[in-house]
Amino acid sequence: MNVPEGLKYAETHEWLRAEDDGTVTIGITDHAQAALGDLVYIDLPAVGRTVAANEACAVVESVKAASDVYAPIAGEVVASNETLAGSPEAVNEDAYAAWLFRMRPVDPSALSNFMDANAYTQLITKQE
Repeated sequence: MNVPEGLKYAETHEWLRAEDDGTVTIGITDHAQAALGDLVYIDLPAVGRTVAANEACAVVESVKAASDVYAPIAGEVVASNETLAGSPEAVNEDAYAAWLFRMRPVDPSALSNFMDANAYTQLITKQE
């Protein structure tokens, strides 16, 4: 299981990375993509969309099931990884390189509310 240091993690299995320009990049964790299986479709949020924290804003669909992806923080979507529309399997190959969307957070300090790699590893170990 791959849980990189330097990222933050949500209980709903999204990862968050603070960028130098104040935005936050969000994707699903390696654990989440492994649980879903081979991804066949990804529906990403539109750029300019404002989302609330914990709002379902994207969908990843695998051969097993469709699953909502939640915005861990409130803010405006400033980018979506459109390359995933034609190659959703990139998330299976490297969940941390294949980010889903980028947001400008309403409250940048909200990142401090999320788990570090060690805490997330403990969470998924308990869930298994």
